[in-house]
This record gives sequence, structure tokens and C-alpha cells, in this order.
Amino acid sequence: MTNFRSEPFLWIHLSGLAVLPLCLELVWLGLSIGEPFLPFRLELLLIALIGIVPIFLMQWKRPFDIFSLLIIALNPTQLTSEQRQLLSLFKLPRQKIVNAIAPIILLIILWQLYKFAPVATIATANFPQIRILGFLVATFAFLLSNLFLQVPLSVLAVLLTKEEKCQKIEPYAVEKIAQDFTIPGIKINQVPSFLVVD
Repeated sequence: MTNFRSEPFLWIHLSGLAVLPLCLELVWLGLSIGEPFLPFRLELLLIALIGIVPIFLMQWKRPFDIFSLLIIALNPTQLTSEQRQLLSLFKLPRQKIVNAIAPIILLIILWQLYKFAPVATIATANFPQIRILGFLVATFAFLLSNLFLQVPLSVLAVLLTKEEKCQKIEPYAVEKIAQDFTIPGIKINQVPSFLVVD
């Protein structure tokens, strides 16, 4: 097996961490719009549940297929045995530990953003002060925050795998990929040219 760390899809998904601060800023701005219409603990709980549960369950049960880019996905039948070995790494038990850590981190951050939301009211003063609008923005942005933390952390755990372990692991069965992984987008048979490493 060639060095698995040279797989471009790993680095593309790891770079999703760069989007995380922007998503969290949108959460912060959303929380600063309007006056809360629910008790703050209930509002925070709703944002946390809607933002965390879908991504957590996806990563726990059917992890995001890293050979996907949201709108397109490499057809499982076209994956090399080395790429299927990488998929096997995403199904190791240690990945569930990573999946459990990410929501805890984000819950702590969400609490801090909620506490400091009044500071952002200056930035959102020109927006309609409709709380449901702010709630929806904050919730959707928090959902994206979870996606852009959970997937990159899973990728990071794979990148930290020892080379020998990766070489010994069995490639994931082609026929099981579609049922065991979340594959969004249109399935294509060829890697886009910008992802090809010479």
C-alpha cells in the first residue's frame, strides 16, 4: 500500500475545520438577534439537540463517506482496495470515542456563545429583530459546525493511524459500503481531475 496519508480526500475533509470558525460566528450572530421567546435553557437545549443529534447519529451509525464532496460521490464500485482500507479505519471502535468528544466540545462553545451573544447585537442591529429568524440561523449554523468538526476529527484519527495497522486492515466490502456509510450527492465513476495526484 502506498502511503495512505497522500489520499487527497482525507486532506479535503480535514480542511473542513477551516469552515468551523465561520459557522460558529454565525451561531453567535444568530443568538444575538431579537429577544428570546423561550426560557434560555430550553432554547439552548433545542439548538443543541437539532445541531448535534443528526450529525452525531450519522457518524455513529453510518459515517460520512470521505470519498464524497456533498454534491458528488465516488461510486463505491470504483474505489481501490487501498481506499476501501481507509473506509475500514473509519469503522474502528475508536472512531466512536472521537464522535463522542466533538459534541462535548461544541456544547461548551455553544454555552459561551450564548453567554456573550449580547456583545454581537451591534453587528446584527440592522437585521430584522425577529427571534425565530435568529434561532433558525443559529440552529442551522450549529448543525454545520457539528458537521465541520465531526468529519475532520474522524479524518484526523485516521491520519494518526500507524502505517502498519493501515496495511494490515481488510478493505471494506464493496457491497456493504452503501448501507454502512452516508454517501451524499451524485455517484460518479471517476475522480475529478483536480484531485488526481501525479
